[in-house]
Amino acid sequence: MSIWNNLPLDLLAKIFSFLSPDSLAIARSVCKNWNTCSKAYPLSPTTSTTTTTSSWFLALPIRNHRACCYAHNPTIDKWHQLSLPLPSIRPIASIGSLLLLRVTNSTTLQLGLSNPFTGEFKHLPRLHAARTNPAVGVTVSESSNSTLFPSFRVIVAGGMSEAAEGGAKYETKVEMYDSRIETWRIVGSTPVEFAVRLTVWTPNENVCIGETLYWVTSARAYSVVGYDVGRNGWRELGVPMAEKLEFASLVKRNGALGLVGGTCGGSGCIWRLSEGDKWCLVDEVPFQLGLRLLGGKRVWESVKCVGNDDCICLYRDLGSGMVACRRVGWKWVWVWIYGCDYIKGKPLLNSSIRGALLHPTLASSLIF
Repeated sequence: MSIWNNLPLDLLAKIFSFLSPDSLAIARSVCKNWNTCSKAYPLSPTTSTTTTTSSWFLALPIRNHRACCYAHNPTIDKWHQLSLPLPSIRPIASIGSLLLLRVTNSTTLQLGLSNPFTGEFKHLPRLHAARTNPAVGVTVSESSNSTLFPSFRVIVAGGMSEAAEGGAKYETKVEMYDSRIETWRIVGSTPVEFAVRLTVWTPNENVCIGETLYWVTSARAYSVVGYDVGRNGWRELGVPMAEKLEFASLVKRNGALGLVGGTCGGSGCIWRLSEGDKWCLVDEVPFQLGLRLLGGKRVWESVKCVGNDDCICLYRDLGSGMVACRRVGWKWVWVWIYGCDYIKGKPLLNSSIRGALLHPTLASSLIF
């Protein structure tokens, strides 16, 4: 340890910047000097290299009586427990190394940002129109200087709000939050028929391709609703095997819109939207992995899915395990990931979860 003790603190901090979050946490526990150094010279988005690591899967229990979630490190195939700022939150989207969250114990929409690896959290301002159960989407600026904490916009459409004459109405105003000015503004409108579907049949999960946000309806037969942010234009897309799918989820696949779904007695499939709004089958869940995920029943209705540019995860709950399709170079490789049954030798009760994929970082953000 003598050579390490004699290193200048700024040089030691530079070495720390090349460590993954779990390795840095271990380094901080080595001695008082290292712990002091890591906090005196905190990581910044420009010095941290953690974006080269694979995405971690975050499992947030749906009925969470404790303010915690569980994170899977794919490099060492290990689960960790992380603290959360609030117990009643639901993931909506990943923004670099941040999570956009919905506070679930609030009747009207309330959003927040969090880095679960550092414990940082902030509430976003209230919307102009208080609304319940709207669709929420996120666009990330491609010209942002930071991949860890990029500039972003949050789009809110649909939902129920109070009518001027009393009672409730479907909200047709589209509101946008811009992280650069930290305010909401009204940017467009939603046709009533789309507002109804976004409110009643659409979960919050969304995918952004270019300037267009997409949501999949949760009602059979499935369909996709798209919103062009720049043009304030809405459209509807059909879905392959729409009436037979037991679950359907949108993902980003090689830069294009992808759809993951499964049919009773059939396999899980991935389609990609091509020119002319045509869906092309590009991959299938390997039979044995699919059977393992479904517990041998070949029924897909309990399956959920989350994906990003380098990984797609299909899961059911915390303890049953999941199937992941990871991008390795130009190829996609299917793997099995064991569920989270134990943390530090202590057994965990199985529970329903919502998943998210996040590039971990311990760097500080000016957003908080």
